[in-house]
Order: sequence, then structure tokens, then C-alpha cells
Amino acid sequence: MKTDGKRGRLILRPGGVLRGEVAVPGDKSISHRAVMLASMARGASEIRNWLAAGDTEATLGAMRALGADITRHDANALTIDGGNLREATAPLNLMNAGTGIRLLAGIMAGQSFPSVLDGSEQLRRRPMKRITTPLQQMGAEIESDNGGCPLRIRPAALKGITYEMPVASAQVKSAILLSGLYGDSPTTVIQPGPARDHTERMLRSLGARVSEDGNAITVYPHDELAPLDLTVPGDFSSAAFLLVAGLIAPGSDLTIKGVNLNPTRTGLLDVLEEMGADIELSNLTEQAGEPIGDIRVKTSQLEGVDIGGETVVRMIDEFPILMVAALRAEGETLVRDARELRVKETDRIAVMAGELRKLGANIEERDDGFRIVGPQALTGAQVDGHDDHRIAMSLTVAGMISAEGAVVTDAACAGDSFPGFAETLGDLGALLVAD
Repeated sequence: MKTDGKRGRLILRPGGVLRGEVAVPGDKSISHRAVMLASMARGASEIRNWLAAGDTEATLGAMRALGADITRHDANALTIDGGNLREATAPLNLMNAGTGIRLLAGIMAGQSFPSVLDGSEQLRRRPMKRITTPLQQMGAEIESDNGGCPLRIRPAALKGITYEMPVASAQVKSAILLSGLYGDSPTTVIQPGPARDHTERMLRSLGARVSEDGNAITVYPHDELAPLDLTVPGDFSSAAFLLVAGLIAPGSDLTIKGVNLNPTRTGLLDVLEEMGADIELSNLTEQAGEPIGDIRVKTSQLEGVDIGGETVVRMIDEFPILMVAALRAEGETLVRDARELRVKETDRIAVMAGELRKLGANIEERDDGFRIVGPQALTGAQVDGHDDHRIAMSLTVAGMISAEGAVVTDAACAGDSFPGFAETLGDLGALLVAD
């Protein structure tokens, strides 16, 4: 099975049953950070199970353009000899990678040479003031076009600040902490609630001093990071699509191996268990400072749930697939406090609601979330991934449980975070054809 071209097309037939064991690709968030920090560290870093996908390849290309000596032993194994960043000969193209451009802006603000960070038309539509504002408070010389990218960064002396984030965001927090390494004094970020802490964990493993006091995280200036030796755990956000598919496709019994279970990422697990999902965790251990384990799911009768507050931040990438799960749940599912979904790769509330309506779904959009009353039966239709990997994968799962099957166009964008997604589903028993 193969998917040709950027857009690709998947034809889903109803009746597939998912059974077996599977491993998902390496964690996307950790893969971005590993390449950046290894490029900053002095010496040779070894990275295994790295995610070779559209977004992370963009970050890899940017770091190579900045002088990192990167050797690929295979698609997922890298040696990076870092510590000698230099000015790129052209603007750095981060393509669709929001994590890549925002974290890299924090790093480049502290360099002794200028840089320009740019990306696709999709990335240019995403807001950048959330990072440029605190970086400018640190003294960074950074300009943007209408609050977006390209970002033009010039050398500047950075100072330590205390910054209270208006919303919890791992990307904003990470950009500030990475800039803080180059400051003249400690930098503290106060977050309103929990956000992904991969940056803090990785910085500590490389010798940087990072302390926490409640929701306040402080990084201290640090001249030289130690090399990285890392096996990237499986990406929970990728596992989420298989997890939900296994819960709602009749007769399924599926185990996903070696998944990152960092509690700042697993809000969806808590929500699905509250909905009545049959989920079992096993083989719990730790890998490179991150908790990992296996997740077994079986077809379950789900019930509606009310979601808001801190849980939203811990599952912000999983709401498109939760919307599919909610359509199969008994009763009302209400999501609030999730307005961040409107400024992702797409407006994920509007786009998911619109595409699922083509399949016959009844979804009430709200400014900061949505309301679904289920269970609802889905019919057949053609839907579109909108160049948003999480939209495309969620619609693929929806097509699996539709009464007449579905066609997903622009399905190949799933490769931005989950290369081989369609093949993985097919190997587990989904009835689909890629053309």
C-alpha cells in the first residue's frame, strides 16, 4: 500500500476490526527538541527512534542550515555534532512546524548572528506574538509581519525576566526557557496550568539548571550543554488515533507498545476512562526521563463527558479524535476552555465540525469548544484533511465506523506526524485503500 503525492486519498470501507500489537512513531514534541538541543550542545549526541516526519524534518533541515553536523544512520537514528551554530545563508524554512519555529525563535534570540525564520502559508497564518512579546521583554531584537512569520531576529543582549503566561502553552514556555539560557540572570515562567514539560526534562538531562516552584519554572544561564543520548519514546498524540479507533470499532482488541505517558500529555486517557473506556496500562517504566508503557484498548460503550480547565491543555492535540469518540458516546459531551483549537494548523473546531457534518454528524460549535449528543450514526461522504495531519487522521477513523464508508482526500498530510498511518491501520485490520 502506498500514498502518492502530497494530497493522497484514502478509501475507507466499513467493518474493519483492529487487533494486534503495534508501535507508533517517536514522539514529535521530543524529536523537535532533541534535534535543537543536540545542535546547541557541544559534542556528539546520539538520538534513536527519532520521528522522521514532515514537521520534524523541517526542524532538522533548519538546524543543519545553522551549522549542525548531522549524520543519519537510517531514517530514525541520528548523530548530531553540535555546539557551533552559525549564520544560515538563507531564511530558515520551518514549513508547517509551529513547534519548530516557536522554539527556534527562542534559541536564535540569543545568538551572535542574525536569522530569518519562515514557513508555509499555513504557518504564516499562525500567531507569533505570543512568543515575540516575552522575547522582546527579554531584550530580543525580533520583528514579525502582522504578528506572524517571517520572524526577523538580530543579535541582542538578553536579560532574565519573570513572565506570567496568559494561557498555558508548552511552545511559549519553551521559547522563553531556551532564550533564558543566554540571559544575564535567571528567567522565570509562571504558567496558569500544566503544559508539556519535555523542554525542562531534556534541559536537565543536558546539565542545565532548571528549578520548579509550583507553576513557576526557572532556568539559569548556561554556557554549554552536554551531549544527548536519547531513545525517543512513542508519541502519545499519534497513539491517540489508534486508541480511539480500537475503542469504537466493533470487536477490536489492540495493544500500543512503548508509548510516552508523560502526565502533561495524557489528558485524553483520563477523559476516555471517565467515559467508560476499557483501557489497561502495562510494562510501565522510564526512558530518558520520560514515563512510558503499553496501552491495551478494547471496544467499549462510551458515555458523554464534560471537559474544561486544566485537562484541556493536557490533551489539546487530541480534540479532533475526541470529537469522533464523542459521536459514538451515549449522552452529551461538552468541551469548553479550548479556544486554542481555533489557531492550530487549522481552526480545528470549525474544520472538524464541518467535515463530520458531511458524514451526517450533528455538532454544535461554540467559541471555545463544542457540544455533541450521541450516539450518532455516520453515513458515507468525501471529506478533506485540509493539510492538517490531525484532521486527516481523525476523519480516517470516522470513515472506518461510517455505515457506507468514506473517502478522505489530502490524507497524505498524516505524514507530518505519523508516517505510515494508513499502512498501520491496514495492517491492524482496517478496510482501506490508498490511491
